[in-house]
Amino acid sequence: MISQAPAHEDAHEAHHGHSHGHQAGHGTFRSYMTGFVLSVILTAIPFWLVMSGVFASPVLTAVLVMGLGAIQIVVHMVFFLHMNTRSEGGWTIMALIFTLIIVAIALSGSLWVMHHLNTNMMPMSPEMMKNMP
Repeated sequence: MISQAPAHEDAHEAHHGHSHGHQAGHGTFRSYMTGFVLSVILTAIPFWLVMSGVFASPVLTAVLVMGLGAIQIVVHMVFFLHMNTRSEGGWTIMALIFTLIIVAIALSGSLWVMHHLNTNMMPMSPEMMKNMP
């Protein structure tokens, strides 16, 4: 007797693990709470770094804030979007890698633009301002 696979998967079967090869990650209460706590910590630390002026160097502060932001993006993708190497035949990890590349491009581009705006658009030195008409 030849076994026939259904033309489509029932949502009930897919949700309860009777899927035919398309396993999606499911979060538990513990994993969601872990992601939430990490998100709060990764939000509070940059806020504290900037507001308290812990580091004298604004460049170091900016690098740390952007690094913590990139880590927070990964935390959201892993704990809330359930991206791992097992889900969807590994395609979700490819989405994670793609996102990391896009985030790196966006962060480096933002730093480049902010640096050049600061260099080219900020007021001159006080001595130069005294000589202005």
